[in-house]
Amino acid sequence: MRGPAVLPGPLSPGGVPGVRTPPEVFDAIVLGVVHDLEARWHDELGLIEFAVEETPIVPDDWDAPTVPLASLVRASGKEPTRLVLFRRPIELRCETRSDLAALVLTVLVEQVSELLGRSPEEIDPRYDAD
Repeated sequence: MRGPAVLPGPLSPGGVPGVRTPPEVFDAIVLGVVHDLEARWHDELGLIEFAVEETPIVPDDWDAPTVPLASLVRASGKEPTRLVLFRRPIELRCETRSDLAALVLTVLVEQVSELLGRSPEEIDPRYDAD
């Protein structure tokens, strides 16, 4: 193959590549799931901040066999509840984009389930514990 992957045009004046980067793919998947969860549980969730970070910062004395996939910090004072997904640990457990979408859904549903005190199946009917 010769030449640029994407030629300049009206929609991509600088010849921007037409392929999303892994972080962009991950963020798009997260946004889709978050949008669905917020649409269904808006009143119960209240003010919640969703975020994505590359990796968790684990203490030196961390003795668990695995790295956390997410972090849920409940609201305190003026700070809203914050739910953070860790992109790299999630991506490293997936082989395909559909695996990634399923794991993101699972992690988010389980965190929201814990936050609201409801079963994951009630939070999202697409949830599958397997």
